Amino acid sequence: MIASRMSERRTTILGALLTAIGPMSMAIYTPAMPQLVQVFATTEAAIKTSLSLYFAGFAVAQLISGPMSDAYGRRPATLGFLVIYLAGSVIAALAPSVEWLLAARLIQGIGASVGVTVARAIVRDQFVGTEAARIMNLIGITLSVGPAAGPTIGGLALASFGWQSVFLLMVGFGLLACATVAIFMQETAVADRRWIRPDRLLVAYAEVLANRRFLCASMVLAGAVGALYAQSTMLPFVLIDKVGLTPTEFGAGMLMQTGSYFTGSLSLRYLTRRLGGHRSAVLGLCFTATGGLLIAFSSQFVTPSFLSIMLPVGISTFGMAFITPYIITAALAPFPHIAGSASAMLGFIQMSAGFIGGLAAASIGEPLTAFGIIIPTMELIAVIAYLGFRYTSRHQPT
Repeated sequence: MIASRMSERRTTILGALLTAIGPMSMAIYTPAMPQLVQVFATTEAAIKTSLSLYFAGFAVAQLISGPMSDAYGRRPATLGFLVIYLAGSVIAALAPSVEWLLAARLIQGIGASVGVTVARAIVRDQFVGTEAARIMNLIGITLSVGPAAGPTIGGLALASFGWQSVFLLMVGFGLLACATVAIFMQETAVADRRWIRPDRLLVAYAEVLANRRFLCASMVLAGAVGALYAQSTMLPFVLIDKVGLTPTEFGAGMLMQTGSYFTGSLSLRYLTRRLGGHRSAVLGLCFTATGGLLIAFSSQFVTPSFLSIMLPVGISTFGMAFITPYIITAALAPFPHIAGSASAMLGFIQMSAGFIGGLAAASIGEPLTAFGIIIPTMELIAVIAYLGFRYTSRHQPT
C-alpha cells in the first residue's frame, strides 16, 4: 500500500536531484581542498578530515533519516534534513577557522544523508523488478550531469570569487532541492511512527542485517561505490600537488570520471535487455577490476600524469554504472515494508566504506601511494562480495 504514485519521469527526476546532493557537495568542494590548507593555515590531514567528517555524518545519519522517512513520511523527512544541510552550508561559507569548517562539513553530511536514502525508497515504494532497475539506471544517467559539472563549477568559482563561493553554491543547491521537493514530491509511503521507536528500529535493522543476500549486495556497493568516495580524498592532492594541475584544470579534468559514469549508464540503458541484470553486473565488475589493477600498476611504475591517473579511474567508473542499478534493486527487494530502513542501511555500509578508505589514506599519508593501495583493494572486495551475492541468491529465498 502506498499513499500515492508518481509517474516514472517525476520519480526519476526527484530521485536524481536527491541522490545528487551528496556527490555534488563533495564534487564542488574538492578543487578548494588544497587552497583551504593555506586559507586556514592548517595541514592537509585537517582538510582531508573535513571530507571524512562529511562522509561520517552522511553515513551515520542515514540510519536515522531512513527510519524517519518510514515513520513520518518521505516528504516531511526530506524537507527536515534538507534544512539541516542548508544550515551546514551557511556555517561553512562563514567559517572563521578550520574547526568551524569541520563542524559545518559534519552538519552538511547529516543533512545530505536523506537524499540517497529517500531516492531509493521512493523507487522501492512504487516500482519493482525490471521497472525499478530501469528507473535506477535513468537516475544514474540524470545524476551524472550534476557531479560531472561540479568540480568544474567549483574550480571556476574558486578562481573567480574565492573559497566562500564554493559553499554558497551549495546553499543555492539546497534551496533548489527544498523548493522542488515542496512543490513536486508526493508522499509515497504510509507513515507509521512505530518505526522510529528504538525497539522497532532495532527489529527493522536486525531483519535487514540477517539477510545474507542484502549483506553481500551491500559489500559489492561498498567496494565499487565506496572506492569512488574514498578516492575523492586523494585525487585533489594527487592531481594538483603531484601532477601540477590548477584547481580549475582539476575541475575540468574530473569530467572524465563522471563522463565515464554517464557513458556507462547510457550504454547500460541500451544493453540491459540483452544482457540482463546478472551479466550487466559481471561486465561492470570486469571493468572496475581492470581499472583497479591499472591504478595499482600505474601508481607504482608510471610517473604520475593526468592520463595515468584518470584513465584507470574512468574505466572503473564506467563499470560502476553497470553494477549499481541491479545490485540496489536486488538488495532492497525483500523489504517493501521497511524500504526506508533498508535503504538507510545500504547507504550506511556504502558510505562507511568510503569513510574508512579516506581514513586509511590519511594514515598512509602519501596520496599517490594510498591511491594505489586502497582503491584496488576496494575493487577486489566488490568482486569477492558479488561471488557471495550469487551464492546466497541461489541458496537463500528472497
